[in-house]
Amino acid sequence: MCLIVFAWRPGHAQPLIVAANRDEFHARPSLPLGHWDDAPQVVAGRDLQAGGTWMGVTTDGRFAALTNIRAPGAPLGERSRGELPERFLRGAQSPAHYLQELTGNLGQYSGFNLLVGNLTELWYLNSKEATPRALSPGVYGLSNAALDTPWPKLLSTRSALEACLGAPERDRLLEIMSDSRPAADAELPTTGISHEMEKLLSSAFIASPDYGTRAITLLVRRADGSMSMTERRFDAKGVTGETEIDLPSTTAEPAKVSG
Repeated sequence: MCLIVFAWRPGHAQPLIVAANRDEFHARPSLPLGHWDDAPQVVAGRDLQAGGTWMGVTTDGRFAALTNIRAPGAPLGERSRGELPERFLRGAQSPAHYLQELTGNLGQYSGFNLLVGNLTELWYLNSKEATPRALSPGVYGLSNAALDTPWPKLLSTRSALEACLGAPERDRLLEIMSDSRPAADAELPTTGISHEMEKLLSSAFIASPDYGTRAITLLVRRADGSMSMTERRFDAKGVTGETEIDLPSTTAEPAKVSG
């Protein structure tokens, strides 16, 4: 993933809402959102080059999502970052335990941000900061720097998500993440790449012949643990497909909610 905006609201009727864009080279093969054949409890897209994922859930309420940290010239890690959300989704460790254990192996990976959670907790790890932390309720944005770094596309999509939380309808969330307007030159971040690339990558939705937004993924989790997911996929020419998956509640009793 290269852009994730999300609302974490424990105790609310919809405690977790996520809208995310995966930006990648069009030539890199992947499988669409779905249950994995070798791990049916996992619902995620799948990278066919390295085998991991960028965002997914499990049928019992685990959630994980990843973004890369933009660091031109930094040495590449020996292991694929896509295995980080995959391992959490396949496993049974608590979010805190999983991230704490991971901090001893950060040197094996290129820079990353990782979100992991379950029905009651949501945790965040930035590999440069190397300190896992539980997230308090709020609306957040995550791109290719630290959490809530004020890049223009993060600010605009996070604000748009916050404005529609009263009725976070699928079409509105897709519209938010489909914004292809680049940032003004004066607002571009400086991350060590060319001005042309900063401009291209400054929009929430990226379109170019070789590299761009490959998928928009939406997740709405309800208080009883049931979830709805949408994935709209793209190539350089436009939309190539869409998948919608509804997962039933696996909790014994509905949680008490507000809102």
